[in-house]
Amino acid sequence: MHLGNGIICPVTGIPMLAAAGAVAFLAFKKCKKDFTKDKIFPAISLTALVFSLQMLNFSIPQTGSSGHIAGAVLLAALLGPYAAFLAVCAILIVQAVFFADGGLLALGCNIFNMGFLACFAAYPLIYKPLAERNKAFTGAVLASIGALQLGAIAVAAESALSGAISGNILNFAGLMSAIHLPIGLVEGLVTGCAVLAVRRFGLKIFSYVSAALSLLFSGVIAQYASSKPDGLEWSLLNISDSVVEQTQYALYSLSESIQAKSAILLSLPPYAGNILGVLVSAFVMYITGKVMTLKTVKADE
Repeated sequence: MHLGNGIICPVTGIPMLAAAGAVAFLAFKKCKKDFTKDKIFPAISLTALVFSLQMLNFSIPQTGSSGHIAGAVLLAALLGPYAAFLAVCAILIVQAVFFADGGLLALGCNIFNMGFLACFAAYPLIYKPLAERNKAFTGAVLASIGALQLGAIAVAAESALSGAISGNILNFAGLMSAIHLPIGLVEGLVTGCAVLAVRRFGLKIFSYVSAALSLLFSGVIAQYASSKPDGLEWSLLNISDSVVEQTQYALYSLSESIQAKSAILLSLPPYAGNILGVLVSAFVMYITGKVMTLKTVKADE
């Protein structure tokens, strides 16, 4: 669901980037009030886990498409929505800057689609009420499906606002919604299992396991991920006659130029680049967590 520069025009991309930045600032301020040092390791290990899970594209039978776990609901369920949103921001920024996965011009849209809607819509409206009724697994499944459905609709709306879709936008929205339904189901099952594991073994143990799994997934298993078009690419291919590339803007050229120079991890062997990406995302979350735990000391009057 990573939108590229060619789909989002500056008129849509810039306001969405500003909005994402504003939400990240508010989430940071909210986290700073109760984020403690003991939460730093779970935050960085789960960020690393979700980063690695996003590398594991799995085939969707009978479609010629593939999908991967977005992970925002998982993060929200285990870290809370505010820390989870910051983790998603860290993941998407590292992917865009160092892997050119998702356009810089579309970064705000991607953060909104994959982070905001999951953390501040699907989590509080679907997962949390069910979890409070001791139905956390069901909540995780339904919230994951709901988050991807909301994200799919948002992608269609942003594409239409950018002028990237010249045909029937409802057709594109229908394709996005349909292909992300099975992806959401798989994500929901994984998220539900993670939630149950934490309830059974505790967050600390799960964090250690997550750290190990992130290295295994990124360094080994990612080499066997499906190469089929993901849900967004598949949907665009199915309406290729109606796609209008948004490449005529100066900001598009600038964004492409910056990413061509910054995507240094793409030049490494896949296993090395993947592991470094996991470590960089974890480091970004570590710095974020350390800053959030700093307490302001008032001078004696």
